[in-house]
Amino acid sequence: MKVIEINPLALAYLGDTIYENYVRHFLIASGLMNVAQLQEKAILYVSARAQAAFLKDLLEQDFFEEDELDVMRRARNYKSKSHPKNCDIITYKHATALEAVIGYLDLLERKERIQEIMDKILKGGEVC
Repeated sequence: MKVIEINPLALAYLGDTIYENYVRHFLIASGLMNVAQLQEKAILYVSARAQAAFLKDLLEQDFFEEDELDVMRRARNYKSKSHPKNCDIITYKHATALEAVIGYLDLLERKERIQEIMDKILKGGEVC
């Protein structure tokens, strides 16, 4: 099976863990050591609302490559039986799209591209 054919929600499942790991490394490297503070700051990056805002910003910059946009569209349009708890469905789908791209790139072993995306997100600062 080709990576592009993998269920986009499975890609997002993988991408979620990778994305959160980058955020945790970033926050610890920034000097935060208190676990409560780490969790509080992490939410500013890993919440669906934050991820959707980061995605929107990167889309406005024409940052993504065509294959990444294809993965995003598939993830965003995928019919899911689960419903988000803390945000509207559109925000949730955009967050899922960003996570799916990260998962997709990971399976292709495109670590440098993941790093580029995460650098843009983490160096851009908090959105919430």
